[in-house]
Amino acid sequence: MVLIPLLQRCIQLLTLPVYLLSYLSLWDPLCKKIFPYVMVKCSTIYNRKLFQQKQDLFSSLGEFADPSRELRLLEIGTGSGANFQFYPPGCRVTCTDPNPNFERFLHKSISDSPHLQFERFILASGEDLRPVADNSMDVVVCTLVLCSVHSIEQVLREVLRVLRLGGALYFLEHVAADRSSWGYFWQQIYNPTWRYLGDGCCLTRETWKDLEKAGFSELKLRHIHAPLCWNPTRPHIIGYAVK
Repeated sequence: MVLIPLLQRCIQLLTLPVYLLSYLSLWDPLCKKIFPYVMVKCSTIYNRKLFQQKQDLFSSLGEFADPSRELRLLEIGTGSGANFQFYPPGCRVTCTDPNPNFERFLHKSISDSPHLQFERFILASGEDLRPVADNSMDVVVCTLVLCSVHSIEQVLREVLRVLRLGGALYFLEHVAADRSSWGYFWQQIYNPTWRYLGDGCCLTRETWKDLEKAGFSELKLRHIHAPLCWNPTRPHIIGYAVK
């Protein structure tokens, strides 16, 4: 369709300074510094709008605790720690994120979450979790992360490696709309520019397909429309997958 690339070019013209900074190799380091400040604000709004969905999702975390009732949880792309309020008391949390500029916000969330036990923060991407031992986690959590990783397939391989047998991956991700919908039409138009503005975030990923073929023994997945203001990020998947 000729209209899609034409409208993409229009959006790119409107954001020309971003593309110029990227061409000069200045945008990425600038974005890495600004992005955490933006996400702290956005996470507060997101948690308010999807509070019930998150509460329902994480209400079953305790079912995956080990026989001693201890729950070892690894969060990929922890960011500012927006999920901490939903974790059960006594949960032992290991945090990872590839952006070191989130750490100052993460420390505040840790101090505001005395009901949790924090093990450590690992500066790492989801594709490379080598500091985390094999079969060492009861639960892995991944929310609004798979949209921006370089390889969903590699992240899921790492998740399966670090999870114990019977452990679970909990996820909440925005995804591509139905390909026949106007939502998907606009996602395609915004996507090239959005990837710059959103630190690699992609609007058109069909993440559920990666989860379906990753090799989990059980997959509980629902498609929902999140009550968000911006239509291209409304399509979501939510659920958990058991190793």
